[in-house]
Amino acid sequence: MRALQLVAPGQPIALRDVAPDPVGPRDVRVQVKAAGICHSDAHYRAGRSPARPLPLTLGHEVAGVVTEVGALATRVRPGDRVCLHYLIACGDCLHCGRGSEQFCATGSMIGHYRAGGWAEEIVVPERNCVALPEEISFAHGAVMMCSSATALHALRRGRLTGGETVAVFGVGGLGMSAVQLARALGARTVYAVDLDADKLALAAWYGAVPISAREGDPVAAIRERTGGAGVDVALELIGSPVTMRQAVEVAAVHGRAVIAGLATAPLSIDSYRDLIGREVEVIGANDHLLQEMPLLLEFARSGRLHLSKIVAQTVPLDADAVNGVLDALDRYAAPVRTVIVP
Repeated sequence: MRALQLVAPGQPIALRDVAPDPVGPRDVRVQVKAAGICHSDAHYRAGRSPARPLPLTLGHEVAGVVTEVGALATRVRPGDRVCLHYLIACGDCLHCGRGSEQFCATGSMIGHYRAGGWAEEIVVPERNCVALPEEISFAHGAVMMCSSATALHALRRGRLTGGETVAVFGVGGLGMSAVQLARALGARTVYAVDLDADKLALAAWYGAVPISAREGDPVAAIRERTGGAGVDVALELIGSPVTMRQAVEVAAVHGRAVIAGLATAPLSIDSYRDLIGREVEVIGANDHLLQEMPLLLEFARSGRLHLSKIVAQTVPLDADAVNGVLDALDRYAAPVRTVIVP
């Protein structure tokens, strides 16, 4: 089958012919109908976040149709529409038992440590298949498995409750979902912070108050709009030391700054002024959980998570097209989300 693979860090993605993986007793084979291109994939290609073993088929945002099931698979059948939870976990260890499979001692992630979905098909354990309602397209189901799911998990880590205020730093794929999900979870006001005027306009369309970081200090702008109070939950989705610090600085008394962006430089903060002085919490958000998928899919099915404007373009299973998108992501110049349609 054809697959787009990372052959070496720092080198372009290559289209290669690879042998399909076998289907184990509890596995399923899925014909890929859509696979998202995430900023993490740009990090993998560059070697900023190592992917292995190489060569490796990338792609962790995947949706498609089940074509084959293992002898012990009982929950899905050929023909089922599914999207794939990208964390492959054992299901039996202490962390899996607590519902925190991202810390599974033997866990791995498709498209990062095992074959992903930038291919014509993919084999995963049956438990990783999440039923995709007919109302949700394959493209939308694919991007939900990372950008939307990670945004939901970050908001849950921030313990967002109804009536609270939220600031979202970075309104790309994750941020656009975060704006909508914060509102779906009951946020009173959501502030969207970015440099890109078009993305800010789209965030405003989704109901956020746009804050241009290009036109001034976003912390000062948000504090002015909140009467100096700041926000209850600040989400950092970029991975920049500047925006990580701003997320902490904009947090209100007892506010929670949730860091989900991948950074290569440390976070530096004034611990007395920004942590102790307001009893602010800094919280890490790592991936997301299989148990969160039903709520996420219901938000999409019911229209509270609207993805038609987030999936900005589709490309074929073509190396030049995908490398072009990754180049744009490295320049922070890519559309909100691009999806590969094999």
